[in-house]
Amino acid sequence: MTEVGTRDAEDWEADRIAFCAEPVVEGWARSGVAAEGPLAQRFGALAVLLLGTDSLHEAMERVVSAALRIVPEADLASITLRSADGGFHTPVSTDPAAEELDRVQYQTGEGPCLEAALQGRPGHALANNLPHSEAFPEFGRRAGEFGFGSLLAATLLPDLKSDLPPGAINLYSRRAGAFDDDAVDNALVLASHASLALSGSAAHTAAALKEIHLKRAVDSRDLIGQAKGILMNRRGISADAAFDILRRTSQDLNVKLVDLAHTVTQRHQELDV
Repeated sequence: MTEVGTRDAEDWEADRIAFCAEPVVEGWARSGVAAEGPLAQRFGALAVLLLGTDSLHEAMERVVSAALRIVPEADLASITLRSADGGFHTPVSTDPAAEELDRVQYQTGEGPCLEAALQGRPGHALANNLPHSEAFPEFGRRAGEFGFGSLLAATLLPDLKSDLPPGAINLYSRRAGAFDDDAVDNALVLASHASLALSGSAAHTAAALKEIHLKRAVDSRDLIGQAKGILMNRRGISADAAFDILRRTSQDLNVKLVDLAHTVTQRHQELDV
């Protein structure tokens, strides 16, 4: 755990208060955050890192890595995501132990990461004495056996247009009572940054996949068009008749139409078409 001197602690506190202050005007504008403040610097660095990511997975890896610097009380970090059918999984973590602790929560159906992921709004769930937790008795006992005393989970919210349910960023500490109000505030702001980055990366990924699918569709149409042209030329038939031959043949041979078209265009000199 990083030791923070008195002066540094005062700087962190002042910067935290400024960063978490309510907007003084309508909209997103927040004022009073010192550009040289430690909290602003770390979140600024995180923003730069996240803007440079090329994939959703890379963005998540950078979030959990930055989490240990932004919330130094944490020893491990992970991200919980939920699939469209409501299932939970851990795509990234800083240590396999975090994945195992997440898995225990998924199996027992209790724990802060589930509480945070099930919220439909920004928020957090905190257990600062896991071995003796009344809210999460089974998970708390097993986490204690793993040697962990505290877990702070903050909600990750998807884009409003997304069909995906919320997730959570999970911060584990081996020490009981590890997470104070400052740690909670920092985790909530971290979750806000992460939510925006993950939504953006997911949208980028979806757009890239859509482009790939469109390209494949165009390529497929081109192949089928070439195969039709070969049949029309060889047999002196119409485009509709050529397509009907391709369709029936693909069904008879139980092969995809585009695969059949590819064979016709590549080997038409060898085939009796």
